[in-house]
Amino acid sequence: MSDLPPCPECGSEFTYDDGIQHVCPECGHEWSKDAAGPDESEAVVRDANGNPLIDGDTVTVVKDLKVKGSSSVVKVGTKVKNIRLVEGDHDIDCKIDGIGPMKLKSEFVKKA
Repeated sequence: MSDLPPCPECGSEFTYDDGIQHVCPECGHEWSKDAAGPDESEAVVRDANGNPLIDGDTVTVVKDLKVKGSSSVVKVGTKVKNIRLVEGDHDIDCKIDGIGPMKLKSEFVKKA
């Protein structure tokens, strides 16, 4: 039984020691021996293009979004200022002019 940690990418338990790092033979991922595991409290929220988002950013909507329970639609190109990042599926909390407070998914916005 190996005392090496499983691969953080694919979870394989067949990792091996290669001098200063660990290597996964299944997915090819390499990481340093002193690297800590993924930390949920420091999860990075990324926009549709992969750019990291932080509290207070201004974003632009990249897809028409229907507002649940209403006939309103948030149109493509709508700018949303001063976002707040929250936990959960809809990870952006914001206020959209003309519509009001909403929660958005980060996959439908891009950093402005």
